[in-house]
Amino acid sequence: MDRFHYMLLMAGCLLVTLPLEFWLAARVYRRPRRLLLAVVPVALAFIVWDLLAIRRAHWDFSPDYTTGVVLPGGIPLEEIVFFLVIPVCGLLTYEAVGTVLQWLRGRMGRGDA
Repeated sequence: MDRFHYMLLMAGCLLVTLPLEFWLAARVYRRPRRLLLAVVPVALAFIVWDLLAIRRAHWDFSPDYTTGVVLPGGIPLEEIVFFLVIPVCGLLTYEAVGTVLQWLRGRMGRGDA
């Protein structure tokens, strides 16, 4: 089971932030083009950085805590998933906070707060 901890953590991050899309109208998944434009360039930059670090032996990944699926360059699948999932979760959180702040500003402007 240890081999799946990393992937389970990524799934947990998505599950915890998914309600923000619906309850706080984050609108991240509803705008897939914007999502891709925000996530893919950053993910690619970090993947290249990881590949260079792996090649230079600056770091490696424990086979005890990864599934064993290793992509070209020695990067584990989990690392690619990380660079996609965490920015999505960050965007969901950012958009949800923006929704809450907008709601609060509206209430304060009306004298309700």
